[in-house]
Amino acid sequence: MYTELRRPRLLSALAILAISLGACKRHEPAPVPGPQAVAVSAQASTAAGQISVDDLRDWIVTLSSDAFEGRGPATPADVKTREYLVKQLQQIGFSAGGKDGGWQQRFDVVGVTTQMPKQWIFHKDGGSLSFKWWDQYIAGSGVQAGKGAIQDAEVVFVGYGIQAPEYDWDDFKGQDLTGKVLLMLNNDPDWDPTLFAGDTRLYYGRWVYKYESAARQGAAGAIIIHTTPSAGYPFQVVQTSWTGEQVELPDEGGPRIQVQGWLTEEASRELVKFGGWDLEQLIQAAKSKDFMPVSLGVKTSLEFTNTLNRSTTANVYGVLEGSDPKLKEEYVIYTAHHDHLGIGAPDANGDRIYNGALDNASGVAQLLAIGKSFAALPEPPRRSVMLLFVAAEEQGLLGSRYYAEHPTVEPGRMAANINFDGGNIWGHARDVIYVGKGKSTLDDYVEAVARFQDRVVTPDQFPDRGFFYRSDQFNFARIGVPALYLDAGTDIIGKPDGWGKEQHERYEREHYHQPSDEIDDSWNFDGMIEDAQLGFYVGLNVANADEMPAWVPGDEFEAARKAALRRLPIHR
Repeated sequence: MYTELRRPRLLSALAILAISLGACKRHEPAPVPGPQAVAVSAQASTAAGQISVDDLRDWIVTLSSDAFEGRGPATPADVKTREYLVKQLQQIGFSAGGKDGGWQQRFDVVGVTTQMPKQWIFHKDGGSLSFKWWDQYIAGSGVQAGKGAIQDAEVVFVGYGIQAPEYDWDDFKGQDLTGKVLLMLNNDPDWDPTLFAGDTRLYYGRWVYKYESAARQGAAGAIIIHTTPSAGYPFQVVQTSWTGEQVELPDEGGPRIQVQGWLTEEASRELVKFGGWDLEQLIQAAKSKDFMPVSLGVKTSLEFTNTLNRSTTANVYGVLEGSDPKLKEEYVIYTAHHDHLGIGAPDANGDRIYNGALDNASGVAQLLAIGKSFAALPEPPRRSVMLLFVAAEEQGLLGSRYYAEHPTVEPGRMAANINFDGGNIWGHARDVIYVGKGKSTLDDYVEAVARFQDRVVTPDQFPDRGFFYRSDQFNFARIGVPALYLDAGTDIIGKPDGWGKEQHERYEREHYHQPSDEIDDSWNFDGMIEDAQLGFYVGLNVANADEMPAWVPGDEFEAARKAALRRLPIHR
């Protein structure tokens, strides 16, 4: 499996130390002492000094204020957010990113607000079992129509709902599941490192894959069994994220299911018992490649109405053109999503605005700070740099998906994608978390810069949560672009062991996708500045290198990269 490969040393130790983080190749870099000194030019260091507490705080305070109403996609607040970002890009010295000279890449979205029944009722042998909306079940429409329904549909347990020929895994075994409701486990098989990368969640473990998989079977609906460990978040995240208007790209005619549902663990246990089965026994059976779908002998019907709202949102992009006559056609693309959840269900205090300060005003602020540093260089790097603020990430990575499907730069000319989703608000960290570590030669750049900062690079601290597939770098990887996602470290200097991880988990438990995700006086920006500087130095390295980064041989995205390079007029 790709996570088990040991990456060949494509750059020697001497080459690593020789990587210039300077802006201009004509300047001799001045060595900066450290445990393993890395060459950093005075110009690059000065430019990195543009990343300041005051700027970061000002951008975050503005974007996460109530005036921006949670930055919901395709709302007046969305328009306000995009206009604000355009002004900031202009102020830091970037040019419009569109080929037509525009700052925004507009695209249509369809907002679907679903009115589900208060009870979801299941039947067997004259008896019935019902689950209460919000407390026990959450469901959304899988169709962009005024009404949706499933009628007298058989419920079938399908294990993980995965078809993965590379692992000789097929949970469906060729059974006809047309018109049925598929009950499936969250995540992917995680007990064997030779299967599905062990406890590292792959795309197969994501909810979006589950619903796509059910649709390919011709199913009427799908229900994911929620547990906090398997989802990576509590049920309250499902409640807040899957209610209210759900924004999607317009339906282009592919297979779809009528209902996309979730059940709590306890409700799922009751449903399985109602069918005469034991959930633990079914889960155990699902851990075998020989698993066969199990009909529960239970049927269900569900009718609901949708209010549709077709509207427009947009990605926002700015560009700093490279200085090399040839390499300026290639781009280092930084991404951060500018949206959040908008106005939704009130919390215990009656607050209905989901401000999204950490998620993701902090990522947007870091990109603007990085862009300001690039603009401060005496000469631009050899390759061009794009700051891309993508829309509707919270609705399923829609903005980055749209950009990947309608790129303004050929994928084969995208040198790398560096994504920021969140930031360190807890202080200086000895580590930086690199989601995607081990997948590409971007590792060499990240490790070299981290050594310069007297830090260590650690892989995803929560591999079971599938963060590589949950943020915007995934859509770039799908088209072959080497991509990384830099996340806040957990080893916070001056704090006890485990304190940083506790803070991450506390944020997720109490503030993630909640109205309480707001900036306050407890925020410490020291670590955020370090991470933004690291991202700046890595991108500057890539922009000045002779060759573009590459995926590790055998990685799941290597084939897409090779195809993208072959499509170029001249194959590099």
